[in-house]
Amino acid sequence: MAAIEMESVECVSLSDGIEDEEMQSSVSSHPHQYSSKPHGVVSSGIGPTSVHELLECPVCTNSMYPPIHQCHNGHTLCSTCKTRVHNRCPTCRQELGDIRCLALEKVAESLELPCKYYSLGCSEIFPYYSKLKHEAVCNFRPYGCPYAGSECAVTGDIPYLVTHLRDDHKVDMHTGCTFNHRYVKSNPREVENATWMLTVFHCFGQYFCLHFEAFQLGMAPVYMAFLRFMGDENEARNYSYSLEVGGNGRKLIWEGTPRSIRDSHRKVRDSHDGLIIQRNMALFFSGGDRKELKLRVTGRIWKEQQNPDAGVCIPNLCS
Repeated sequence: MAAIEMESVECVSLSDGIEDEEMQSSVSSHPHQYSSKPHGVVSSGIGPTSVHELLECPVCTNSMYPPIHQCHNGHTLCSTCKTRVHNRCPTCRQELGDIRCLALEKVAESLELPCKYYSLGCSEIFPYYSKLKHEAVCNFRPYGCPYAGSECAVTGDIPYLVTHLRDDHKVDMHTGCTFNHRYVKSNPREVENATWMLTVFHCFGQYFCLHFEAFQLGMAPVYMAFLRFMGDENEARNYSYSLEVGGNGRKLIWEGTPRSIRDSHRKVRDSHDGLIIQRNMALFFSGGDRKELKLRVTGRIWKEQQNPDAGVCIPNLCS
């Protein structure tokens, strides 16, 4: 099993897909964790509470989208739950058949609703059937936990996730824009399970996740390091980073733009968007008898500043 040792970290102080889970209540005791309580329906002449209840599936309690099914007695439910109840109405137990509730679908077409992330700052209003498409890419939607070692389902804003990583996942937190990590593995020829390391850096008033891990690529293990930005993709483009690994008079250098944590850890890793070290090269860098892996990965983060006169980006180095 791999052992990851952080030998030293240089810290420089600075100033600081579309789903139908609609209007689902997710209450948290933490003020920054996402909560989507139903908001008033914006529609002329129709009471918001009654319309919301009409469009709520009695089984899953999510809002219904076409096709909306009904039984012979007029009870409705969504298409997803129709298969779950084995074609029996959950209200009166009558057979459902293939009856569409066209009237309710028409009512839905006339509605305009706020984005379900209104409590996080989104003030947009959308037609009922356009709402889901917007919410899938809404800039105010909560972020997922960037921790790579488990399928963590926690979501929230960046301050909440930073606290969650520190307190719940015990991730190391550092201030500064340079780093120096040492990775040691006693048997570099075996990678049964991916071994990984996550460190969070705070610089330029932002948070960055440094990932370093070993995984199987084809028949051989590889080692990869990459950086993710805790924010949206358009903000991530304002920053750059470099990674360097070497030994025996040779070195590899990677420079790139950090990926947003909107992109999953696996997506970034599988796109090979980072410093990748093949096993033979890693052993060469380790020196000695090539029976033990000893890699030192160094790097830095900088902010690209726009030069208003020349119209080009110049680096703002952290030193």
